[in-house]
Amino acid sequence: MSAPLQGAAAIAHGNGQFTLETISVRAPGPGEVRVRIDAAGLCHTDHQSLGWPGPLVMGHEGAGTVESVGDGVRHLAAGDAVLLNWAIPCGRCPQCLRGRGSLCERTHGVDATLGSSAPAAGHTLWRGQPVERAFKLGTFAEHTLVRAEALTALPAQLPARHACILGCGVMTGVGAAVNVAQVQPGDTVAVVGCGGVGLSVVQGARLAGAARIIAIDRRPAALQRAVALGATHTLEPAADDLTAEQLAAAVRALTDGRGADHAFEATGVAALAFLPLKLCRNGGNAVQLSGAHGPAAVEMPQFWWDKRYLVPLYGGCLPERDFPRLFDWAARGELQLDRLVTHTYRLDQLQQALDDLLSGRSAKGVILFDTPR
Repeated sequence: MSAPLQGAAAIAHGNGQFTLETISVRAPGPGEVRVRIDAAGLCHTDHQSLGWPGPLVMGHEGAGTVESVGDGVRHLAAGDAVLLNWAIPCGRCPQCLRGRGSLCERTHGVDATLGSSAPAAGHTLWRGQPVERAFKLGTFAEHTLVRAEALTALPAQLPARHACILGCGVMTGVGAAVNVAQVQPGDTVAVVGCGGVGLSVVQGARLAGAARIIAIDRRPAALQRAVALGATHTLEPAADDLTAEQLAAAVRALTDGRGADHAFEATGVAALAFLPLKLCRNGGNAVQLSGAHGPAAVEMPQFWWDKRYLVPLYGGCLPERDFPRLFDWAARGELQLDRLVTHTYRLDQLQQALDDLLSGRSAKGVILFDTPR
């Protein structure tokens, strides 16, 4: 068995702060794979993780290169390029047996008897003590150790700096459109919030053949990105001082008076969590994607019929179905990852990367390590 590897990592301390530290990652055991991280994407969840119980290795989007594999790993070998995925269907729990692998009870800790999606304790050490990792991955680090099921082999033509964002933000947004809402050719779509996830919804709606895609954001730059990725119309509430009711009226005006067939919220603002219900037609889908939490309310009108309010996890991801499809769209240029990755950083620039994310300056930022593909 090879020796543990040491490398740099961003450690969140649970108090809103992080530091760059040196961690030690042991060699893989049975069913495990040690990966050198080549590139790691940033999500708003990474900022939220600064307040989670620490210490914690940050990061949950990543692509890298297999360094070594444990016994029983047959589909991967040293040198393979891989995408990391934090939602790992076990195939055995009630949700997986219903075909709802994105809600796997093993991954999300409902049924401990099925085992953990993480390697055995002591896989990663900081200052000689075991340290947890965000989403059992910890991609803001030079090395990580994961279960083999967390990895999907990457095609050679897909660079890590683009591939790394597929494993969360892009999958969440594109999957919400094509898997969850099941947007159909000719449908109308409204997207509130045009950060990384919202822009991925825009792309998913375009890939599904939506006729009208209405991008809604307070930031002109975000709306410009949305148009470049497929939005056909834009609404800027800040410029027009639109209330929620006026915004709904504006969407109806763009959809022949009906409302959108599908409306998505991707802002992370709790007060906007129910806004999609006002934007979609009767019988339409209102999809809350951002994981917004906190007080929220919606005034029920006299007539709302058959509207469905959905809060999907991870775009309904089934890795064996969805990642090859995303790879294929990216290879054909239909899924434009290069337009989503607006900024790249070194690990020691993580604070700037988080600041750019929170300010909206970046759509998707990516941390590049020493040897990115």
